[in-house]
Amino acid sequence: MTSSEVLSMYENIAGLTNQMAAAARRGDMGRLGQLEGQCAAEAGAAAHGVPALSGGQRLRKIDLLKQILANDRAIRDLTDPWMNRVPGMAAQ
Repeated sequence: MTSSEVLSMYENIAGLTNQMAAAARRGDMGRLGQLEGQCAAEAGAAAHGVPALSGGQRLRKIDLLKQILANDRAIRDLTDPWMNRVPGMAAQ
């Protein structure tokens, strides 16, 4: 995987998590689940290892990771109360 491919992967994941947060805000759990599957498939590439980045590319990756984490927090803030109301879904 090249450094450009690494950044592209993180940009795609950031975009997907942004769409996931928007779906959660709308209460569109079907779309959220669909996007979650796409995000998991994209993130699977990271499990096989990615090359270390340096300089501006490293800073861009850090920025993208911060965006992904912020989106994840927003999604959890919106979905955790809903999950706690669904029988059998709490604490999963």
